Amino acid sequence: MNTKVTLAGITLNNPVMTASGTFGSGAEYGGMVDLNKLGAVVTKGVANVPWPGNPTPRIAETYGGMINAIGLQNPGIDVFVERDIPFLKKYDTKIIVNVCGRTTEDYVEVVERLADEPVDMLEINISCPNVKEGGIAFGQDPKAVEAITREVKKYARQPVIMKLSPNVTDITVMAKAAEAGGADVLSLINTLTGMKIDIHKRCFAVANKTGGLSGPAIKPVAVRMVYQVSHAVSVPVIGMGGIMNAEDAIEFMMAGASAVSVGTANFHNPYATEEIAAGIEAYMKKYNIEDINELIGCVD
Repeated sequence: MNTKVTLAGITLNNPVMTASGTFGSGAEYGGMVDLNKLGAVVTKGVANVPWPGNPTPRIAETYGGMINAIGLQNPGIDVFVERDIPFLKKYDTKIIVNVCGRTTEDYVEVVERLADEPVDMLEINISCPNVKEGGIAFGQDPKAVEAITREVKKYARQPVIMKLSPNVTDITVMAKAAEAGGADVLSLINTLTGMKIDIHKRCFAVANKTGGLSGPAIKPVAVRMVYQVSHAVSVPVIGMGGIMNAEDAIEFMMAGASAVSVGTANFHNPYATEEIAAGIEAYMKKYNIEDINELIGCVD
């Protein structure tokens, strides 16, 4: 039985990976989760310099999910290279580094620093606000999507995954722009913008007022967008958004995802990724599926 999938020439032992920002860089879960059983670990966003993140409170629970406004807090590329890469290299899993920035130059600086590091792929978070364009996210303007993808590709030694924001009118436009810029893989969806108000305190539940909505509540939107994008481009797609169990993961793959990322479920159940990988194998045995690639995009 084959559970391996290939993304831009990189072969994963199985299609299950962590979603950026929900798993740190692996060490936080290392004592509970056997990273050898995951296809890849996608790190928390890494910037060229340390980011303090947003003021607290930064997380609020919602029906079927959560809102976060962490603000991409991270220790910066220097600490990441010195501390996190050596830890992840101990395991038989692929390393995908999520890269964030406020300007194109910020992204390029991190990509250049990673060029000679033993990491397998780069995931570019284009939901970051573009400070040179008035704060609109890179991922909400197709011209900006294509431009930053093309610029990152100039300097990247590893395959480039562009992580798409769902906070757009037509996500296929952004997907095509990323593909035109040279993206090797696309991942989607990032969080939907949401808000929660505490009616007892008469204030916003998170200090930032708005935050990213994730969890099971967004899954139908995510599945629909993965389906649309997988039909709009020729590069592989990584699906995410509310995956809680193996059934959810398989649904994304049938919609067209070549691999899946598990995010919010990690907070609810630290063993979620391992259990989902095992559940996919159990499903394959139940239905006599010899090769997991048979499932990718099998509904049309």
